[in-house]
Amino acid sequence: MAAAEDQQPLNYIDEVVLKKRRNNEDWAIRRKLQLEQKVRKLKSDSFVIKKPEQFIREFRDKELDLVRLKQRSKSRRRVSVSPTSKLLFVIRIGGKNDMHSKTRKLLYSLRLRRVFHGVFLKANERTMGILKKVEPYIAYGYPNLKSVKDLICKKGTGKVDKQRVPLTDNNIIEKALGQSGIICLEDIIHEIANVGPHFKDVSGFLCPFTLNKPEKALQGKKKRFADGGDSGNREDHINELISMMN
Repeated sequence: MAAAEDQQPLNYIDEVVLKKRRNNEDWAIRRKLQLEQKVRKLKSDSFVIKKPEQFIREFRDKELDLVRLKQRSKSRRRVSVSPTSKLLFVIRIGGKNDMHSKTRKLLYSLRLRRVFHGVFLKANERTMGILKKVEPYIAYGYPNLKSVKDLICKKGTGKVDKQRVPLTDNNIIEKALGQSGIICLEDIIHEIANVGPHFKDVSGFLCPFTLNKPEKALQGKKKRFADGGDSGNREDHINELISMMN
């Protein structure tokens, strides 16, 4: 009889197991709620109902941008490039719904696909002509050696097998640019800063720089820098903007 009383019921479950099961169930419920909230947020962020007035305004902005692009293209003023300004650093500071597809195509040809992307370019008449056409959406100028070094060391990445790779290993650089005599980070900085004979290879290897949004700058984006705005040629003052965005 005592043996029968000591025998545990077949459906007995240890308290530790029950507690763990309850914790797992609570975690599953919380996780489900978190995922549902995340999905709702993504839907609300990506799905925006535009009013007819907004479509009309965007269409007019794009048409106006096309007219101004043609006007800038018709200007026959030649752009002189001095020997001391062979290197340019160009930053895209605007352009989205108000930009015509032709303007966007020109920006893409400069590898400026996103706002606050920056690239090194060699200053010549062809390049300056393109910059003039997209001037309301870019800021550019002549970077000094310190700006070149800071950009490449802090935010430099290279394109390897269609992937962005940080420039932390000289073996990666030598493998990609060794045929041009570029084997380390210092060689890249020197080639860019001096616009050397392999500038095209090196600048093509470097991915566009992803810059930070400056806190107290770029207020009057489309107004030219020479007229008190932000866009266009800043000449040596581009170094101040680079410092704020790097």
